[in-house]
Amino acid sequence: MIRIDLSREEIPSYWYNIVSDLPDLPPPIHPATKKPLGPRDFYPIFTKECVDQEFSKERYIKIPDELRELYIRIGRPTPLYRAKRLEKYLKTPAKIYYKREDVTPTGSHKLNTAIVQAFCAAREGLEYLTTETGAGQWGSALSYATAMMGIKAIVFMVRISYLQKPYRKLVMKLYGADIFPSPSDKTEIGKKYLEKDPNHPGSLGIAISEAIDMAKNSDKARYSLGSVLNHVLLHQTIIGQEVKKQFELIGEKPDILIGCFGGGSNFSGFTFPFIEEILKGKEKYDVIAVEPTAAPSMTNGEYRYDFGDSAGITPLIKMFTLGHDFIPPPIHAGGLRYHGAAPTVSLLKSKGIVRSVTYAQEETFEAGRIFAMTEGIIPAPETTYAVKAAMDEALKARENREEKVIAFNFSGHGLLDLKGYEDVLKIS
Repeated sequence: MIRIDLSREEIPSYWYNIVSDLPDLPPPIHPATKKPLGPRDFYPIFTKECVDQEFSKERYIKIPDELRELYIRIGRPTPLYRAKRLEKYLKTPAKIYYKREDVTPTGSHKLNTAIVQAFCAAREGLEYLTTETGAGQWGSALSYATAMMGIKAIVFMVRISYLQKPYRKLVMKLYGADIFPSPSDKTEIGKKYLEKDPNHPGSLGIAISEAIDMAKNSDKARYSLGSVLNHVLLHQTIIGQEVKKQFELIGEKPDILIGCFGGGSNFSGFTFPFIEEILKGKEKYDVIAVEPTAAPSMTNGEYRYDFGDSAGITPLIKMFTLGHDFIPPPIHAGGLRYHGAAPTVSLLKSKGIVRSVTYAQEETFEAGRIFAMTEGIIPAPETTYAVKAAMDEALKARENREEKVIAFNFSGHGLLDLKGYEDVLKIS
C-alpha cells in the first residue's frame, strides 16, 4: 500500500503527556535561588492554559472539540506514505514510511501547537502573541493561527534566516504578522547584540530573549514557543498517535523511528506515543534524533541546567546544551540552529531510550535531492536530515539483509527553501 489514510473521525481525542511517565524529570529552577519553579512563575510569560498543561501530570489530556475541528481545517489526519520508489533506488529490503506533515496550510507540523496556543490566547482575551522563528516555519504557523483567532503575531526572525528566506517573511506578513530580524533594535537585548556586531547572524536563543522581553512588557501579550517545553511537545503527539493507527491498519510495526532535531517538537510529536510503549516495557524501537553537525546539542552537548535563551532571562532547565551563548554557523536548516534540547528528550537520551546522529548540510541536501527525484516531494532543509538518516538505515538493512520497517517524520516541504538547494548543491 502506497498511502495510508485515516478518517476525520479518527483524529485523536487527546494529547499524550509523556511527563506522566517520567517521574524523575528535573524541574525548571530559579537562576538565583536554584529552587524549583511552579505554574505561577510562568503565568506572566505564557497563556495560563498552556502553563497548566506544562505542569500537568495527567497522562492523557483531552483535546477540546473546537480544536479537533481546527485540526480538520489544517488538514488532519495527515497521510502516511510508503517510499517504494526510494526503496527501489536504494535496492534495500527495508520498508520506508514517511508521515506527511507538509500538507498543512503553512507546510509543516508547526500548526499542531500554534493553533492551540492562539486558541488559548484568544480565549484569555489577549491581543497578540510574541515569538521567535528560525527557518520561518514556526513563525508562519503562529501567524496563520493568530489570524484564524482574530489576534496578532509579532515574530522575531533569526537574522540569517530573515536574509536567506524572503518568502517566509512574505507568508507571515500575508497573515498580518509583524516581522523583525533578530537581533533587532526593538528590544534592549537586541540592541546590545547589534552594538557588538551590526551584522550579527542571530540565533534562536537571541530571538527567544527578544520575544520574551517584549511580551513581559505588556499585559495584552504573552510569549508563544514553538518547541522545547512540555506543553508544545504535548500538542505535537497528535502526529505519532495517527501514525500508530495507520500502522495498525496495515498490520505492521516500525523497527526504527526517525525525526530531525532542533529543539524537539516534530521529533517528539512523532515518537512519544511509541516511546510510551517503551517506557511501559511493551515494545522496543530504535529511536533516532538527527542533528546538524553545526548545532549538535544532543550529540556533543552536556546534560546540565542552562538557560533556554541567549540573554539568560528564562528559568534554568536541565537539558543537553552547547551553552546558551553558543552561536551556530549560518546553515540553511534554521529550525535546527538551537543550543539546547527539550528537557523530556534530554532525559530520554540520558536513559539510552533515544540516540542521536549528526550530518553536515551538504550530505543532507543531497539526500533531499534524491528524495525529490524518487518520491516527488522537495523536503525542507530541516527534513532532509531525517531523510538522510532513513536512507542510511535502509542501506544498513541492505548490507545486513534485514527487512526493517523504517518510519520518519516528513516535517515540512522545501518549496520556500529552494535557494538553499541552489547554494549547497551548486545548481545553476
